[in-house]
Amino acid sequence: MSTKTKIIERNGVLKTAGNLSVLTKALTSKSEWPDKDEFLDVIYWARQALGIILGVIWALIPFKGFVGLLFFALVNAGVIYVYFSSFQGVDEEEYGGAWELTKEGFMTSFAGFLVTWIIIYSGLYYE
Repeated sequence: MSTKTKIIERNGVLKTAGNLSVLTKALTSKSEWPDKDEFLDVIYWARQALGIILGVIWALIPFKGFVGLLFFALVNAGVIYVYFSSFQGVDEEEYGGAWELTKEGFMTSFAGFLVTWIIIYSGLYYE
């Protein structure tokens, strides 16, 4: 059985990509990120997963109202900030500063969080 690699054309440049290598780099500390878009994609999808996980946790605790929203924003931004500054150790200025990385994908993560939180909370605590 042979393994195939996909060839992706982005901005006229051909490159080979394997999903496993991106996942390996994302989970390895101080990885090299020659493609900035690839690292931004990792930040984006990590934040989406984090939003859904936090939605489940907030529904099970059960958090309500503004306190839940505030804690979500703090935890979400904090985890992503620690990930890119301490775990990966990237130079924030290459990506437009720490604020640009911190807000990457935040609103879609917030939407996924709200949908998960509301559905699970409503299913558990309303008749």
